Amino acid sequence: MTQDAPVQTAKKDAAASAPPALTDDEREALDVDIALLQQGSRTWSSLTVAQRVTLLRALRASVAATIEDWATTAADSKGLRGNHPLRGEEWLSGPYSVLGALDAYADTLTRLAEGRSALSGVGIGRAPGGRTRIDAFPLTGIDRFLLSGFSGEVWLQPGITPRTARSTAGLAQLTPAASGGVGLVLGAGNITSIPVLDVIYELLAHNRVALLKVNPTQDPMVPVYERALAPLIEPGLLRIVRGGPAVGAYLTGHRDLVHVHITGSAATFDAIVWGSGPAAARRRRENRPQLKKPITAELGGVSPIIVVPGEWTDADITYQAEHIATMRLQNCGHNCIAGQVVILSSDWPQAAQFRAALRRAYAGAPERPIWYPGSPDRMRRAGEDYPDALVLADRLLVEVGDGQDATALQTTEYFAPVLGVVEVAGTGQAFLDAAVAHANDQLQGTLGGNVIIDPVTERSLGSGFERAIAALRYGSIAINGWTAFGFITPTLTWGAFPGSTVDDVGSGIGVVHNALLVDGVERSVVRGPFRPFPRSLPLVNGGGRFTILPKPPWFVSSRTGAAVSAGLTRFRARGGVLGLIRTLLQALRA
Repeated sequence: MTQDAPVQTAKKDAAASAPPALTDDEREALDVDIALLQQGSRTWSSLTVAQRVTLLRALRASVAATIEDWATTAADSKGLRGNHPLRGEEWLSGPYSVLGALDAYADTLTRLAEGRSALSGVGIGRAPGGRTRIDAFPLTGIDRFLLSGFSGEVWLQPGITPRTARSTAGLAQLTPAASGGVGLVLGAGNITSIPVLDVIYELLAHNRVALLKVNPTQDPMVPVYERALAPLIEPGLLRIVRGGPAVGAYLTGHRDLVHVHITGSAATFDAIVWGSGPAAARRRRENRPQLKKPITAELGGVSPIIVVPGEWTDADITYQAEHIATMRLQNCGHNCIAGQVVILSSDWPQAAQFRAALRRAYAGAPERPIWYPGSPDRMRRAGEDYPDALVLADRLLVEVGDGQDATALQTTEYFAPVLGVVEVAGTGQAFLDAAVAHANDQLQGTLGGNVIIDPVTERSLGSGFERAIAALRYGSIAINGWTAFGFITPTLTWGAFPGSTVDDVGSGIGVVHNALLVDGVERSVVRGPFRPFPRSLPLVNGGGRFTILPKPPWFVSSRTGAAVSAGLTRFRARGGVLGLIRTLLQALRA
């Protein structure tokens, strides 16, 4: 009996978590794809780094040829028809992001092919706590011009020296002949660039070719992906498959797939790793996961927006209220990085004025369909948890009052247009430290956090401000910006703060994007302008950052956001000074 017990338990576990059945033909088709990828893995290992640069250039041309279909298909699939003012989101979060990544990866591999460090020509300095800081953005003249006022840094984990950073940058491209095998990428369902960027990172960071299973919400994109990614598909470096849970379950358990990467929810991650029902609980107790291969993941969380009190003008208040509304409402809130909890100071004299501006900005953004599966139910639950929430068009604003329980708001990733406001006491450094502690201790997840602070207040805090940023335990931090800027900036990294495990996965394990192929990443930090043009001019900006952007095209309140986003993507794809000038003139009318 003692010898038979483990066998009986295993059988019970298998029965309890058995995937829905696939037909023999379905399994055979997937097996054929995996076999072709195994051949493709050998092909990839035979390519020199210089040949890989050539492949990336071909891939870029192929993606550039699909940008119109890509953006149109994505917008239509989300119900943004015709001339909807928010269709521009699908340009920036789709082909624009992929084209930028391909350019950045090609630059990195070119340096390696020439015998230089991947960080050759890239500034390296120090961050608080003795950390090494890589000045990862901007690295090109066009980015310095178009995105003036924005910068980005990659902070490495404590103890990693600049010399180590330079010598290890390049990851798998330092040993191009070493095969990473065939991996499975379970694609995100919300943003069309994510599956593509994940596939590319698997290939370049790990020398791993990929079977991409698209989320069913992305099925309309598959023909576009197949055309755009043909230079990877034809030599066997990528296969794309559709399917539901049955396909996912078969593939995660496939013996010839050596690794899994998922962008999704913690619940899906746990189902993959541990199974479901009583069997999953038993496996956890016994530390016996059903997944027998490594897994990395990006899983979202509840993102804070810390508003540091200062003396703001009426224009500052209006602009930053629209900024926060964008953080929640872009893509209808169906973003892992959507800002969800605004942390205000209860001692800020302008708090009431800011709350009023936030209500106006949140209510005034264009309406759009709530399209992601499950989001209406999560909104309903939010309404039940907070019956006094303001219902503003197709969205909820939860202003947590004295004595009201903020737990649901701070621990539920609604993945829907639900924005909350909470308060902590204090001003200056005392407020910032308290807000950082609140975000770290009360909010679920560690993917991204946002801080808004005027330049005068930031200067007054001196080194205390940087110490507070170092204490904020998030994998992506945006100061006077939104962490989504870090997402679309390929030389920055994207992923949870280090420390999660399969037992307690939080916002995920590992990083992606990371076009400089840096090892030992702790976080990325974006810094942006507090005021837009022309209020960013030095004479009226109080020492803040200058930018040429009057209002970023990704703001949901931008009147010309759709046209500017399309124009910037076309310029990224094809160049053309006249087209860029027209786009910049449209941006001035935002």
